[in-house]
Amino acid sequence: MSELERWETRFSAPGYHFGTEPNAFLKSHAHLLRPGQKALSVADGEGRNGVWLVEQGLDVLSVDFSPTAQRKAKALAAERGVSLRTETADMVDWAWPEEEFDVIIAIFIQFAPQADQARMFEGMKRALKPGGLLLIEGYGEKQLEYGTGGPKNITQLYTRKRLERTFGDFAKIEISEYDSMRVEGDGHTGMAALIDLVGWK
Repeated sequence: MSELERWETRFSAPGYHFGTEPNAFLKSHAHLLRPGQKALSVADGEGRNGVWLVEQGLDVLSVDFSPTAQRKAKALAAERGVSLRTETADMVDWAWPEEEFDVIIAIFIQFAPQADQARMFEGMKRALKPGGLLLIEGYGEKQLEYGTGGPKNITQLYTRKRLERTFGDFAKIEISEYDSMRVEGDGHTGMAALIDLVGWK
């Protein structure tokens, strides 16, 4: 089964695999967002984060490679009374634009091998405007002990050193590592080893 087929199967199940509420890390940084900003939600899945960003007054492009997920994202936006722009694409091979977005979020995108993650990170850096905000949350290596979500391959998990090396050319980055109980649908529930990055290009 291909990666796309695996996610299509997940997203075809009733309900929302990761719930309909926004990611807790993203929501906690609402104070950094401004109405009218242009935002990109990377691998946005069923749209819980993209829809929330629209509700904060941002102009959001939600990109994911699963057509089923994007249909659910559109349905969620309609249910909430907002308009979400979507594009079906594989983020690894996506034609990342040049300095187009004020805000880019990448929440749990560790489905890809490390080399492909690196390509996406470079794409994010290119697509973010100077001074733009980047929000990343993922699992750290300790997540393998918890087994409450995320990849089983340790090379796909984040480390502080790797994020510092990748985004060291930003004007400012803040990285936090911590354990936290998460309840985000069936896909992310339980104690989790998290690593967050808040960065300004």
